[in-house]
Amino acid sequence: MNYVTDPRVDAYIEALPDWQRVICREVRDLVHAADPEVVETIKRTTRPYFVLQGNICALLAAKDHVNIFLYDGAIVADPEGIITGGHDNKTARTVAVRRDENINAPALTAMFKQIIANNRAGGWRKLKP
Repeated sequence: MNYVTDPRVDAYIEALPDWQRVICREVRDLVHAADPEVVETIKRTTRPYFVLQGNICALLAAKDHVNIFLYDGAIVADPEGIITGGHDNKTARTVAVRRDENINAPALTAMFKQIIANNRAGGWRKLKP
């Protein structure tokens, strides 16, 4: 996959244990594949964020998992039940991926595409039911 990377995101990922690097690289590939205009950056000092007319997702490596924060996830359907946290959150939800777990790439990609479409349509503040 060919996309522009942010060296600060590279540094964040490279500092992780092998299994977390694999997860973060896969998420990175998926979010960039969802739309070629996705940009990666660092926000909140050290966190990798992926943005396009608003936040799409962020990564946070924890001790025993990697959190994928889905922004505006509260207005995105989750038919395959991949959301693991933040069910009561009005905007962001999380998908936690643990060592040796597979990412449901089709479901996550569909969510990324819907978040991007929502961002382009004005974001959650405008679209929230």
